[in-house]
Amino acid sequence: MDWTFADRAVYADGTLVVADLHLGREAAASVQVPVGGDEDVLDRLDDLVSRFDPEEVVLAGDVLHSFGSVPDAVGETVADLHDRIEAAGARPVVTPGNHDVHLDAVWKGATADAYRIGDAVICHGHERPSLDADAVVVGHDHPALAVEGQKRPCFLRGPVAGFREVVMLPAFDRLASGVVVNEMRGGAFQSPVIDDADALCPVVWDTEANQALEFPALATFRKLL
Repeated sequence: MDWTFADRAVYADGTLVVADLHLGREAAASVQVPVGGDEDVLDRLDDLVSRFDPEEVVLAGDVLHSFGSVPDAVGETVADLHDRIEAAGARPVVTPGNHDVHLDAVWKGATADAYRIGDAVICHGHERPSLDADAVVVGHDHPALAVEGQKRPCFLRGPVAGFREVVMLPAFDRLASGVVVNEMRGGAFQSPVIDDADALCPVVWDTEANQALEFPALATFRKLL
């Protein structure tokens, strides 16, 4: 599919996809979180919905942060998220992740273990998708790329066993630290979708330039370091 990258999201054929929102991270933290948080997630998603005017918004898992019970304030944030997407004229869908144990208590929209758009399937990525497809879109690992001493959230895109293309999204939550993928091989990824990372190309969103920067496949990029 012809994916468009923006911020930490991808868009194709009327569908906007984000992963790993981790709403409620602030409520679960034992110390005050310095910047970002739930409002940042909602506001940035508003901006993306306004930009792309999608027919549907797929939240690819880990909408929630805590594995435990959901505080009332977090439930209200999840409801606000749903209502904002609907108010913009889009259909909200969640493909639950491993953190979303109690999502059904607060989410009133559609859910699916895996969600198909065109020739691709969207899922969180903590398990292999339950639907067959040529391509798969996942989150889960929070990939980041270290470039000249700076760690930047990145997408990973390329072929893996069983799929012509995988697109792995960075965490949409900017408080997620990210896992540096420069030296990672397939077995180091938490997602079972990634069995070999050598052919995966990092894509970094340059906020200042408002464009996606594509890097060589990891097998080649490692030799350049």
